[in-house]
Amino acid sequence: MSVSNSTYTVRNYQPVDFDNFVRLNTEAGKLGPTERGVSPQFIAEDLGRPNYSPEQDLFLVEIAGNIVGYMDVAPELTIKRVILDCWVQPEHRRRGLATKLLGYAINRAQEMGAKVAHVNIMEDNVVAKSVLPGLGFEYVRRFLELRLDLTKLRWQDIDQAALGGRHLRRGEEDKLTQIQNRSFAGTWGYNPNTVEEITYRTNLSSFSPEDVVLTCDGDKVVGYCWTGLTFEGEAAIGERKGRIYMIGTDPDYRGRGVGKRVLLAGLAHLKSKGIRVAELTMDSENKAARALYRSAGFEVRASSLWYEKPLN
Repeated sequence: MSVSNSTYTVRNYQPVDFDNFVRLNTEAGKLGPTERGVSPQFIAEDLGRPNYSPEQDLFLVEIAGNIVGYMDVAPELTIKRVILDCWVQPEHRRRGLATKLLGYAINRAQEMGAKVAHVNIMEDNVVAKSVLPGLGFEYVRRFLELRLDLTKLRWQDIDQAALGGRHLRRGEEDKLTQIQNRSFAGTWGYNPNTVEEITYRTNLSSFSPEDVVLTCDGDKVVGYCWTGLTFEGEAAIGERKGRIYMIGTDPDYRGRGVGKRVLLAGLAHLKSKGIRVAELTMDSENKAARALYRSAGFEVRASSLWYEKPLN
């Protein structure tokens, strides 16, 4: 499908667009902070993720053969939602392109059976905050961006507390899927993972099994901390930042200090890789998690907002 807006065309992504799409993502990364890698390999892996079809779920804006914007529709259909990600080059903004892209995204989401669309923006994004309500989106949730300076921690205490953990092993994707789904069952915005999805993520070029730290009770995994590196382009190694992507505890083991132990083990792992700053994102309404991270020394550095649009 395609539509013309003056000299602009909105159309579906095609494999021949790959190089231009990489260049567009590289430009977006230079103009603002991003956790998305922009290397060709990272983007190729992202486009190949399970339950996603770039030829159907990714829309491009084109003018004179140049791609100047995109709308990504990420399906999370177990909870009947899609997550939208839109970016248009600055010189092509204020021309209704985002609105046109949104129309295509909504149509695609409804085709898939989604009941709601979500958009996540940084709280200081004044333009998006003013535009989204006019497009039918309503603010629903705040997430906090936390940061910890690892150089200020007492590592003798942390290394001691982190004892007893181990790293994920190849072939344990089912165990990681189970603990992740048990830990986050019923929480806002969580789409349960499948073994296929976890296996895909653990086979990405940027992944290493040692990045997932586990706490076990016998053979049973009761807590985990999934770590990694924040994408920093060509930043010097001393400036790299570590990230805790997810951390969870089996509901049957909460209140026993499992979360604290696995968090410290994850931080110890990041330190062992030469990381000086650790970051994570958390739901502002998760009081237990906030207390845990505060006790470890994390501080709020920013926040992001989730907006929601029901799809009738």
